[in-house]
Amino acid sequence: MALETATGEPPQMVLVVGVAGSGKSTVGRLLAERLGWEYRDADEFHSEANQAKMAAGHALTDSDRAPWLEAIGAWMDREIAAGLQAVVTCSALKRVYRDKLLAGRPEVLLVYLHGSHELLEARLAARHGHFFPADLLDSQLAVLQEPEPDEHPLVVEIDQPPEEVVAAVLSLMPRESAVRTPAAGSDTDRALHAVAPDGPSASPSPTGASWRLVRGDQSAVVVQLGGALRDYLVNGRPVLDGFSTGSAITGGRGQLLVPWPNRVGGGRYRFDGRSHQLPLSEVEKGNAIHGLLRWTLWKLLARTDDSVLLGTTLCPQPGYPFLLDVRVEYRLGPDGLRTAVHATNTGTEPAPYGVGQHPYLTVGTDLVDSAVLTVPARYLLRTDDKGLPIGREPVDGTPYDFRAARPIGDLRLDTAFTGLDRGPDGRAIVRLAHPSGLQGVDLWLGEGTRYVQVYTGDTLAEPERRRGVAVEAMSCPPDALRSGTDLTVLQPGATHVLQWGLSPWAFS
Repeated sequence: MALETATGEPPQMVLVVGVAGSGKSTVGRLLAERLGWEYRDADEFHSEANQAKMAAGHALTDSDRAPWLEAIGAWMDREIAAGLQAVVTCSALKRVYRDKLLAGRPEVLLVYLHGSHELLEARLAARHGHFFPADLLDSQLAVLQEPEPDEHPLVVEIDQPPEEVVAAVLSLMPRESAVRTPAAGSDTDRALHAVAPDGPSASPSPTGASWRLVRGDQSAVVVQLGGALRDYLVNGRPVLDGFSTGSAITGGRGQLLVPWPNRVGGGRYRFDGRSHQLPLSEVEKGNAIHGLLRWTLWKLLARTDDSVLLGTTLCPQPGYPFLLDVRVEYRLGPDGLRTAVHATNTGTEPAPYGVGQHPYLTVGTDLVDSAVLTVPARYLLRTDDKGLPIGREPVDGTPYDFRAARPIGDLRLDTAFTGLDRGPDGRAIVRLAHPSGLQGVDLWLGEGTRYVQVYTGDTLAEPERRRGVAVEAMSCPPDALRSGTDLTVLQPGATHVLQWGLSPWAFS
């Protein structure tokens, strides 16, 4: 059986599988190069008779493959016994083939390269000098048995450059691995991690496809529309006040806010000597709100049973004439759910940038009034009637001082906080607890988070009003495109990272 990502143990060997045209050899070589490991192609273990048979256009039988698989397995055993690390590529189309290569070898991580028939066919048609005829693709697909969840595959979509495929693999390998952590902005870092076991939902949905992540007693669902986080359960109990299957997204639930969080007054701002006008998406207040990617269908890039990587391109458009590559990774771990949002400026000029995300937390109370809130912030932003900042002031002596835990009561919050007190790990913790104090959830604010917006949902329609508390990690304050306050200026090729996560406690 393949290495379970839940063990946290670093693999000693990676087995890259897929049909012809999936790019196994290219990906395998690049992966081995990045890791500094040995590389072998399973074709090297074929007998001359097998190679001649394939070159003549004849498919191999199971009896032809038996000694071939035995030779690969024997080599793997020698490498593992010697403490060596390696990447090996092999078609391994059937489950029985993979079992022969993986059974009894928990040190091996299975990577499956997935692509559409059309893409595979086009790649094979463009090949020259390879002994595998392209017309055997149909026969390979006919016998292909895609890896099942109990094989714990790392599945990567191949409709992206090989460097990005490799980066997804590197990013998904267990955190405790001795593999060097990629620097922000590198190809490895940009491609990030991989994704969920259930695959896209079969029935039409107003939020597009969805992917379910599972790890132990945790599960989460991510949807294609806006790359949003739909729900998160621990022991079957909701941590988020999300939205149900088949429902539209309301109140910004779980949505990613790119390339700015919150509001831009009048939708107008100046950058680099030029004026820009954004669409007014909050018409009643005359603001542009929550960015430009909430209603975009994001693309699946890679997946495992407990993580998912989605991506999209923010193209130049009226009001925001800049080009960004945006990726979001959701991963379930032993301590909860982790989210990382990467944005890379792939254009030719600097781009103004901000980011946030909009989850609603719940601890099982009917309303937020009795929930106990802690916000480790020393300052709040005062706002006008349009929700735009008009000043910063200490929380001392105000009803908004939640540095010590206390019930929300009837206080209406739609408030940005800053001056976050962080622990030794660099994280600030916003806590929402049940009034009993026996259960709660910590939302941690990591890299790239300078502000947090807390919203008690008072302007939502019933029955959603004050049902959950939105705790929004933000890189900059509201109206940052206009004010420039803590606004990120992404130079061409530069990457910004925003990290936040959820750590539920006593949800058993």
